[in-house]
Amino acid sequence: MRLSYKWLSEYVDLAGISPEELAQKMTTAGLEVEGIEPMASGTNLVIGEVLSCNDIPDTHLHDTVVRIHENPEETVKIVCGAPNCRAGLKVITALPGAKLPGGTILAKPVHGHESNGMLCALFELGVDKKFLSEAQIAGIEELPADAPVGETEVLKYLGYDDTILDVSLTPNRADCAAMWNMAKEVGAILHRPVTWPDYSGKDEAGEKGTFSVTLKTSKCTSYWGKVVNHVKVGPSPKWMVNYLHAAGMNSINNVVDISNFVMLETGQPLHYYDLSKLPHHEITVVDDVETKLTALDGAEFEIQKGDILITTGGEPTGVAGIMGGEESMIDENTKAILIEAAHFDHAQIRRTSIRLNLITEAASRFTKGLEPCSIEKGIARSVELLQKYADASGFEETVKAGNEVYQPLAVSETLSHCNGLLGTDFTMEQVADVLKSLDFRPEIDGDTILSHIPSYRTDIEGQADIDEEVIRLIGFDSLGSTLPQMQATVGRLSPVQALRRNTREILTALNLHEVVTYTLVGEDYIQNAYQPAGEAIALSMPMSEARKYIRTSLINSMLECGQYNEAHSNTDLAFFELSKVYGKGGKEEERLAIFLDGNLHSDPLHQHTVSGDFYAMKGILTEWLKKCGFQVPRVSIRENKTDLVHFHPYRSAELWLDHSFLGVFGEVHPTYAAKYDLKRVVYAELNLGPVLNGKAGRIRYTAPDRYPSVSRDIALVVDRSVPAEELLEVVRKAGKKIVRSAEIFDVYEGEHVEAGKKSVALHIVYQASDHTLKEEEITAAHQAILDSLSSKLSAQLRA
Repeated sequence: MRLSYKWLSEYVDLAGISPEELAQKMTTAGLEVEGIEPMASGTNLVIGEVLSCNDIPDTHLHDTVVRIHENPEETVKIVCGAPNCRAGLKVITALPGAKLPGGTILAKPVHGHESNGMLCALFELGVDKKFLSEAQIAGIEELPADAPVGETEVLKYLGYDDTILDVSLTPNRADCAAMWNMAKEVGAILHRPVTWPDYSGKDEAGEKGTFSVTLKTSKCTSYWGKVVNHVKVGPSPKWMVNYLHAAGMNSINNVVDISNFVMLETGQPLHYYDLSKLPHHEITVVDDVETKLTALDGAEFEIQKGDILITTGGEPTGVAGIMGGEESMIDENTKAILIEAAHFDHAQIRRTSIRLNLITEAASRFTKGLEPCSIEKGIARSVELLQKYADASGFEETVKAGNEVYQPLAVSETLSHCNGLLGTDFTMEQVADVLKSLDFRPEIDGDTILSHIPSYRTDIEGQADIDEEVIRLIGFDSLGSTLPQMQATVGRLSPVQALRRNTREILTALNLHEVVTYTLVGEDYIQNAYQPAGEAIALSMPMSEARKYIRTSLINSMLECGQYNEAHSNTDLAFFELSKVYGKGGKEEERLAIFLDGNLHSDPLHQHTVSGDFYAMKGILTEWLKKCGFQVPRVSIRENKTDLVHFHPYRSAELWLDHSFLGVFGEVHPTYAAKYDLKRVVYAELNLGPVLNGKAGRIRYTAPDRYPSVSRDIALVVDRSVPAEELLEVVRKAGKKIVRSAEIFDVYEGEHVEAGKKSVALHIVYQASDHTLKEEEITAAHQAILDSLSSKLSAQLRA
C-alpha cells in the first residue's frame, strides 16, 4: 500500500515525527514499511518568469532571461531546449547547485551561450510520467499566471512536498487499505488523537425516488444505490489530484476522482454510473450469464456463468467489484449519476479478476474482505464530497437491497491470562490505554476486560487477538527472556508412530524397499479402488485431471509403481508403502501395501532362490505380525470372499487378527494385472486399524532349553476339505505343554489315497523345559494327539 505522509497528517497530528521515524514505529508495530520515497525532489528551486526567449541559430535551443525575484533586475540567463519555452511563461527554475533526481545542475556555457541553471519539467523532479500529459512530458512545466515569482518552496506550491511510505500489509490487516483506518492505527502507535471527516447522516439525504435494485444471486449480500440528479463534471481540486497521485491513481474528472478518493479513504469500492445511460432506472445483479462486455478502458472481456454481473434492462453494464462497462461511463456530458456501493463474494471476485487479468484497486479490496459498515461510510462520504466539489443536488433516498446485518463484536479477556500468555507483567492501566487508543472501548471489571471491537477491525476474533494488539503496541522489546511453563513429559512415540517405525524396520530386514507414491490420483483409480475408505474427496482446483482426487486405496498406485519399474527393466521387485487413505466425512485409514514380483531372494552362485509368491507373502505378513506382538494363534488365514475383482479367486486369502479383518493378500487377478502390463504379481493391502487397536502380547526372552528334544513324524489321511491349520491347532491343544512345535512338511493326493481324501505329513517336536522327557510321557502325549485328531477331524494314520 502507498501511504501518503501528507494525506495521513490530515487525520492525525504528525508534528515532530519524520517519515523515517514514522516508518520505524509502524514496522515495529507490525506494519512493515518496505520503502520511503518522495513524490518529487529538488533543492535550490525557485519559481521564475521568462522575460525573453531567443532561438540559438542552427539548434533547437533557446537563449532565455529568467526573472527569479520580485525585483525585476534579479535575473539569470539559462539555455533551454523545451519547444514550449516562451516569454511571459512562469516556470520552475533550478539554479546552479540544485540537486535533482537526475543529478546536480551546474553553471556552464552551452553552444557559447551562458547558462546558469535549468528550466524544469515535472518528471525531471521525479514525478511519475504516468500522471503527466504528453505536453507536460514534451516540454517544461507551465505554471499558472498567478504563480509567485521568487517562491523558493516550489514543491510545496506544486503540492508535491509529500513522502510516500510503501507499507506491506499482512493478509489479516485488510482494514489498513483504507486511509481512515490506517490513521487510527498510526494514532494508536503514536498515542495521538485521530479525527475523521464528519460524514454522519449524509447517506440519508434525499427524497423517495423510482430507482430499484434486484439481487438474483447469493454472491451479493448487500447493495446500496443512491441517485444524484444534478452534478457538474469538471477538473478536480489540486489537493485531491495530488493525493490520488500519491496513492498511484490517475485523475479523470472531479466525479470519478471522488469515487476513487472515497474508496481510498474508507476502503469501500464504489462505482458511479451515468444515470442517463441507465434508461430503465433499475439494477439487477446476476451470476448466470454468458456474454461479452466492453469495459471502461475499451477492452472486451468474456463473461462466464458464475461471474457476478451488474445488469440494467437485461443488458450488462459492469463486472461487479472489478470494472464498469463502457456504456455507463461518466464523461463531460454527464448530468446525473447513480452511486453504487455493495458487498460481493470475495472468492468469486478473486476468481473472476484473475481469469480476466483485471486486478483493479476495487477487486483487490473485495478479495481481501471489507468491513460490514463500509457501504454506509462510502455513500455518506460520497454525498459530502459531491456537494462540495461537483455542485451535487437532487439526491434521492438510498435504495437498499440484501439481508446483510452487522452484529457488533465484544471480546472478553483477563489481565492474568494476557500476562500469562505473553510472559509479561503489564498493569491494567497499560493494557486499557492500548485498547482505548484502538477505540476498543474497554470495560474493566476486576481482572476482566471487555473490548468492543470497531466494525473495521475484522481481524479481531478472540482473546489471542487482544493480546497481540497489546504486545505489538506496547512493544515487543518489553518482552523478557523467560522459559515456557509446561509440564515435563517423557518423550516417546505415539502408537501410530511406533507401529510405522517397527513396520519399516521389520519389512526392510525382510529385504523389502519402501516406496512413496502420489496421494492425488485420477478418476480411474477411484472407480477401481480396493476396499475404498469412503466416497472420494475431489479437489476444488486440481493441478490436472490425473491429480483430481485424494486416493481411497493404494492398489493402483502400487501397481503403477510396479509397471514403471518393469518398463525400466528393474525386475525382482519387493516393496511396501505405509500411507493413509481418505474418504468424505473425515474418514481416514492407515494402510500397509506390499508388492512382490519375481524373486524375493536370489543367490545365483549356490543356485538358490526364494520366489515372491503367495507363500512368501504369507510368511512376510505372519512374521511382521509376530514381531509386532501378535503370535500365530491369534492370526488366521481364510478363504478370500471379499474381493475377487482385484485378486485371483484361488490364489488369494483373507488375513484376520483375532476377530478383525485386516485385508486380502495373494496373486493379483490376471485380468486386472494386465491393465498395468504385469503378469504374475502378488499383492497385499491391509488396514492397520485392528493392529493399532489390538492388544499386543509381550515379547518374552527365555534361555535355550537345557534338556533334549524328541521328534516324531506322522502321516494322516483326512478329508480334502480339512484346513491344515485345524490339524496344527488340534496337535498344539492335545499335546499341551510338551509340544514345542508342529509343522506340515508334505501334502499328497493321488495313488494309494482314497478319492476326496489327502495325506498330510506332520513333524512334531516334544520337549520339556525342566527335565528330560521319558518314553512313557512322549508315548502318552503322542497317543492323546492321535486320539484327538481322530475324534475331532476323523483323521487316520496312513498305512
